[in-house]
Amino acid sequence: MPKLFAITFTDKSNTGGFWSAIDVWIKKPHVVNKRLCGVKETQSKNVGFEELGNILLTHGSDTSESKDVLTFLNSGVELEHDKERLWSFCVRTFIPKVNCYGTTVHKDIILKDFNTQRVSFLPVEESEEGTASLRKNNIYQIHLLAEKSDEWTLELHLMRPDDWFSDGVAYPKLPWLGGELLPKLVRWATESKTSEFKSTLSLLPVEKYSIMYQQLKDKYKEMVKVWPEVTDPEKFVFEDVAIATYLLVLWGEERAVKGLTVKQSFVDLGCGNGLLVHILSNEGHPGKGIDVRKRKIWDMYGPQTHLEETAITPSDGFLFPGTDWLIGNHSDELTPWIPVIAARSSFSCRYFVLPCCFFDFYGKYQRRHCKKSQYKEYIDFISEVSTACGFNTEEDCLRIPSTKRVCLVGKSRSYQLSDEPQAEECRDKYIQGRQTCSGVTVRESNAEGEAEHHHDHSETDRIHGTNWGAGFQPRERIETVRNCAALPRDFVDGIVLRVATSLLGLTKDEGGDVPGSWNTGGRLSVREVAELLEQETLQVLKKECGGLQTLLKNNHQVFRVEGGMVHIRDWRVQAQRPRGLQGTRDVSKRKHLISGALKTRACWFHVHHPHGCPLQAEECAFAHGPDDLRPSTRPLKKMKYSN
Repeated sequence: MPKLFAITFTDKSNTGGFWSAIDVWIKKPHVVNKRLCGVKETQSKNVGFEELGNILLTHGSDTSESKDVLTFLNSGVELEHDKERLWSFCVRTFIPKVNCYGTTVHKDIILKDFNTQRVSFLPVEESEEGTASLRKNNIYQIHLLAEKSDEWTLELHLMRPDDWFSDGVAYPKLPWLGGELLPKLVRWATESKTSEFKSTLSLLPVEKYSIMYQQLKDKYKEMVKVWPEVTDPEKFVFEDVAIATYLLVLWGEERAVKGLTVKQSFVDLGCGNGLLVHILSNEGHPGKGIDVRKRKIWDMYGPQTHLEETAITPSDGFLFPGTDWLIGNHSDELTPWIPVIAARSSFSCRYFVLPCCFFDFYGKYQRRHCKKSQYKEYIDFISEVSTACGFNTEEDCLRIPSTKRVCLVGKSRSYQLSDEPQAEECRDKYIQGRQTCSGVTVRESNAEGEAEHHHDHSETDRIHGTNWGAGFQPRERIETVRNCAALPRDFVDGIVLRVATSLLGLTKDEGGDVPGSWNTGGRLSVREVAELLEQETLQVLKKECGGLQTLLKNNHQVFRVEGGMVHIRDWRVQAQRPRGLQGTRDVSKRKHLISGALKTRACWFHVHHPHGCPLQAEECAFAHGPDDLRPSTRPLKKMKYSN
């Protein structure tokens, strides 16, 4: 049997790690093959020798070819003595990101042989009429062999390597199988780390998601070209397209289960740029978005997209009894309140939240479990809120270009409508408990006041008053800049000079002050740099996002911060563009930025470094003295608003 690739590795987990790795490749091939959206497993059973032969015959193989395939599958095993052996049999159907196959369906028959530690993949092509044919040229097998006690070899075998066909989707190229897949399998087999979260799209049919995503992506891709906000258009447009796809498929499945024909209504709380609202509305779902600040792009959507500029405060004034779904897409301080608002709006109201920043009911979320990641702990907290509000809470992971991809969905309640008073009591008790945790004191309204201010849209008499969100702090319309950019210039310059002087002093004894040489300085960790500064200075920096590290990175001209270590930047060996040009793809834009940025700031090294600037004035992007300084032609930065 031809062996094309093999990797030897060390692993103490025996064969368990191998089969776990194989399961990733079988169930989630898209994590390594980026041209796939996923797969759908349609069959799973154990088959014997005779049944396997019949399966091959029904897929276009004659008796001779079937025997050749069986010989390949059982290389090293006498077929005559293998009549009683069973294989674990399953079929997976590929779901490409882009349909390049027309009506032809591509599948894999997968055979696991636990006795000999091998798994075989038999590609099948199925026509629209249901006729299936086995592509024998692309049959391959992955085999685990024991070398020593803890040493293993992973081998890739092909039945007909000279006739292998590749299209890069269902049929990868051979170098990719050996150079990408096999090393991934080894890594998956040897690493013990398991994900804290569920696999992506676990609540949806992946095939429907893939088809709809491509449709919406093609429909709304032009938004990237006209995006008027300062945020990255590709990230925000395609992320919102993916979230909209998820919700549309989720709601479609809900209508199918409940036998509904009318599309669900929604309200997006903290809708930001409003693109998600625009897409959902365009796709036929009645709804609106609410945010504390209007964005420039709102005017581009047209009258069919309903967006409101107002601050949301959890209260009886912000309940939505006629709405099917509440959405919280990176809704920040509103995130823990959304399950509460949904539960109190009506018994039938559902919710979807995609948490991002970590907020409790009345301020920043405080960590309680150091054994979990901060993100996992916060997801668990929102899930806890949802459960306390009476929802059957489900968790899923979206396919979006973001590290914060885990969503929570509350589609149903854990109690009956008749038990609403008791459920509300539990909700109220939980929220009061969180007030205590946050150190917030809220003056409760009296019973008469509560009765006077109850709205008619409440389904049951609740024990909370109209001010049940008292203590909640909505964000300001204009968000204060906290990226160290607004700190006093003298304050920043003093820190830069102190840190740079310390770095340069580390190499004095190593020839850093030898005539003719240029002192590149030593290196310090960010923690060590912090120890150089006074407590008052550190307290100011703690109020900024990213603190000291952000300040050092902002001073890109002087410092290089990598892996938590701070270095003096040497412009001779790292010829970088001026800050702000990184990531600029358009050459014409890049030239324009260079012409507007060169020599508009003084060269720090020319002024402060004991050996001056390592570059000649004509080579340096910064000004060597007042006569070299040019006025800036770049526009002033605008006040930063929340996303």
